[in-house]
Amino acid sequence: MKTFIISVILLLALTSGKAQTVNFTDYFENRTMRVDYIHAGNNAIQNIYLEQIKDEPIWGGSKKNLIDPFNYGIYKVSVFDSISGLLIYSRGYCSLFQEWQATPEAKKVNRSFYETVVFPYPKKTVKMEICVRNKKNGFDPVFTMFINPADYFIKEEMVKVNCFKLYNSGDPDKCLDVVIIPEGYTKEEMEKFKTDAKKFAGYILETEPFKEYSGRFNFWGLEAPSEESGTDIPGENIWKNTVVSSNFYTFDSERYLTTQDIKSVRDLAANAPYDQIYILVNTDKYGGGGIYNHYNLCVSDNLYSKEVFLHEFGHGLCGLGDEYYTSDVSVEDYYSADVEPWEPNITNMVNFEKKWKAMIKKDVPVPTPAEEKYEGTIGAFEGAGYCAKGMYRPYLDCIMISLGAKEGFCPVCRKALVEMIKFYTE
Repeated sequence: MKTFIISVILLLALTSGKAQTVNFTDYFENRTMRVDYIHAGNNAIQNIYLEQIKDEPIWGGSKKNLIDPFNYGIYKVSVFDSISGLLIYSRGYCSLFQEWQATPEAKKVNRSFYETVVFPYPKKTVKMEICVRNKKNGFDPVFTMFINPADYFIKEEMVKVNCFKLYNSGDPDKCLDVVIIPEGYTKEEMEKFKTDAKKFAGYILETEPFKEYSGRFNFWGLEAPSEESGTDIPGENIWKNTVVSSNFYTFDSERYLTTQDIKSVRDLAANAPYDQIYILVNTDKYGGGGIYNHYNLCVSDNLYSKEVFLHEFGHGLCGLGDEYYTSDVSVEDYYSADVEPWEPNITNMVNFEKKWKAMIKKDVPVPTPAEEKYEGTIGAFEGAGYCAKGMYRPYLDCIMISLGAKEGFCPVCRKALVEMIKFYTE
């Protein structure tokens, strides 16, 4: 009986996905499987419908760290070996759909959003599962399917464009790869894009904590011209024919720049090895957007483009939450008062022990008064996550709350970013 109990414990440890190491070559080919789906519903319900599966030629992610240890994101994609049930890949992520669910419109109408997930191309049949975070901070499955990698309905066609190196540190599976996609740059403006992309890659490489780990980054650019220059500005009745159909006024927020054409985004990104997608939009209008493990967008020629670029990269790479609370936003009641936010840099004190509490010095009060003597000090300052009361941030000033932050990312955000960089590169 004792031997049986030990065997069961070992089996549970192997299948839990919390600590196991998966041998990449046992389960995967060195290319990408992409699953496209329609995400539809309203503020109370959601459904996922399969659209297509694609075989893409490059896998740019880690071949060592295949299981997500962070528990970030509203959604999680998990891939299991269909025979043993072993978890062989997982990633948390967010999407526009879950943001839209918190808007007033979602209470009145049903809508659909095109979404995708990617993972290494499996050698044998796998079970893929998409889960959504529940009110207890666990995950519930919303879509499950078995995928046979030899299925002849899996598409292989490519939207081919030229890929070029902007900054190279080494093999993609040992580096954090960022692909920069041009949006609203015409064929005649491709040289401008190349100059802009190199400049914006430099913004990351010269900013801590990325600067310290610059030898672990690769940046790639794509020559993908648009028919017209610029982007859609619906509030000004400006409409442009561009390669990934970006627009301002997302959810009626003028500065919120996004695209719902994730299909075109992924089709272009497939030409490069990538962990993160950054869409650089050719305009001087203020705005941007960043969605965790989905994509990042920023404008090219605004006075605050550098700061917005870094802020949005914090969202996209690490799931950092917005710390501001005085600006108008489109979402309502985005965070629950009785569930700890998953983002590493904001808290409602429900489970503060799992956040940055251990980084606060003993003589710093919690909550921490917003006083000059606590400037440059890690604490718990009220006001974060679009809420003036009941939500807390770790620093008086940080690029996640204001674009004029002197230190850029605060120590708590830097710690989270470093952990993510190491996950992709070690």
